Amino acid sequence: MEFDFTTVLDRRGKDALAVDIIPYRDVTVEDGLKPIPMWVADMSFPTAPSVVAAVQKRLEHPNFGYFLLPDAYYDAIIRWQRTRHGVEGLKKEHIGYENGVLGGVSSVLRALTNEGDPILVHSPTYVGFLHVLKGLHRRIVTSPLTRDERGVWRMDYADMERKIKENGVKLVIFCSPHNPCGRVWEREEIERAMAVYRDCGCTVISDEIWADLTFPGHRHIPTQSVSEDAKLRTVAFYAPSKTFSLAGLIGSYHIIFNEELRRIVTDCGEATHYNSCNVLSLHALLGAYSPDGARWVDALCDVLYQNLRYVKAFMETNFEGVSMFLPEGTYMLFLNTGAWCRAHGITMDELLGRGVRAGVIWQRGADFGDPDCIRLNVALPFSLVEEAMHRLKERVFVD
Repeated sequence: MEFDFTTVLDRRGKDALAVDIIPYRDVTVEDGLKPIPMWVADMSFPTAPSVVAAVQKRLEHPNFGYFLLPDAYYDAIIRWQRTRHGVEGLKKEHIGYENGVLGGVSSVLRALTNEGDPILVHSPTYVGFLHVLKGLHRRIVTSPLTRDERGVWRMDYADMERKIKENGVKLVIFCSPHNPCGRVWEREEIERAMAVYRDCGCTVISDEIWADLTFPGHRHIPTQSVSEDAKLRTVAFYAPSKTFSLAGLIGSYHIIFNEELRRIVTDCGEATHYNSCNVLSLHALLGAYSPDGARWVDALCDVLYQNLRYVKAFMETNFEGVSMFLPEGTYMLFLNTGAWCRAHGITMDELLGRGVRAGVIWQRGADFGDPDCIRLNVALPFSLVEEAMHRLKERVFVD
């Protein structure tokens, strides 16, 4: 393989939340077992060589003063969006730097809503959205995603419209591809959702941070591309962070085609001088959004898809009552273990604790709105994924 997805990195003491923190009180990993980080959504692979090379090149110059984002930054985003996602007509003025997607979401919420205002999200919901909404004292209105007869997560358009009208919702958060469910929404699905939002007069925040990580038979459809109305009522957020494991560098961007909406959101984000790009984040993006970066992403997606398929097959073969939807994008699995827990007379917290004691550090689905589920990150070398599955079989999913 041209790129390295097999080296097991020792991330301890290297500024890595995934391994330095175990997010469960009063539960410790058994002696002799090395924790396997499968919770927070970052990867345990070395990032793309083109990213490292770009950052190292910049470090050769020993000064890091104030700077303005160069045209190369905007050109790289425009080229990446055109070649990877088919976006045409994107210009420099449509793009704005954001200190993280959640920072951008916060700016839009503060710009367009007030404390107490209702915001619609789908449930299960990315926990970061919930934290931001609660922190800004917005009222969370949920429309549940449901699984059809084939186990595919679907939106309930009638429920969305009813909840919007009953609660007077004027701003919605849409996640595409969806975290934690792993859906890569099809064009018709996005069109129907945007028609509901149009008819109800809602502005849309579209979190598309997972756009680059999709698997065979599925392609990310930018929300703004499905109609002229969608293009003008949507604030879309992207970042290289999930794709290239650059969360620690911070650096996202918005795309807003509507000039008036862009002015309102930008004014709010810039009023406190909050949105200021790190110079190394700039060069990391330039290295990421390059032809070599694109080839690395293609190889990464192959590795992730193999890991996801292995985990799904292992779980459903070995643990009766455990089910999951095979993600069409992202590297997160949302395991439904509720039936297994009930059949074995244990609680979800007890199961989670068993996993942590076995060194499999996973994440409770209740935080995302589904108490029957566990979120599992498989963006690790296969040797660690395989080890985690065998620990679950021998130590966790046992009578």
